[in-house]
Amino acid sequence: MGSEQEPTSAEGRRSAVERAAELSEDVVQALDDDARAAIKAVEQFLVTVEEALPQGDGMRRAEKQITEAGLKMAHQLVHAQAEFLRKVIDSASESLSTSGD
Repeated sequence: MGSEQEPTSAEGRRSAVERAAELSEDVVQALDDDARAAIKAVEQFLVTVEEALPQGDGMRRAEKQITEAGLKMAHQLVHAQAEFLRKVIDSASESLSTSGD
């Protein structure tokens, strides 16, 4: 019919791999955006806590503990999300590699 040729199997696989790589980059960018949003949310929470607590030496220690716990929580949440996405990407990569054999 036309002069266009059907892509070969290797071209199809390469295209699938390229699409997967682009998707992986999008996922990593989304993770980065989510991490920044999580940290911003924790920062806002900590500002609210600091404003709500009465001032004094004992309260400063409490604020410090709450701040450290909030930042640790945000770090753990972002780390867990990153690990999950890495596993998803690895699994997709393995699937693409296996289907290409």
